[in-house]
Amino acid sequence: MNKKVKEGVVVSNKMQKTVTVSVERTIKHPQYRKIIKQSKKYYAHNETHDIQVGQKVLIEETRPISKLKRWIVKEVMAS
Repeated sequence: MNKKVKEGVVVSNKMQKTVTVSVERTIKHPQYRKIIKQSKKYYAHNETHDIQVGQKVLIEETRPISKLKRWIVKEVMAS
């Protein structure tokens, strides 16, 4: 089974060992056919606590770590 991987931007790093990542995707509206952006926030595990707000990261699906945390930071792409 392949693990899901998503790319997003860190919007919060105020928790211990956790960052909030906002992932954007584009879809076409079913009725009006306009391209719109949708975003969703994910909690991702970050053991080292060295990621800053605004950095692009790659997150990977993993086993449940806590009540809401099911993703882990795979790598930091760019700032």
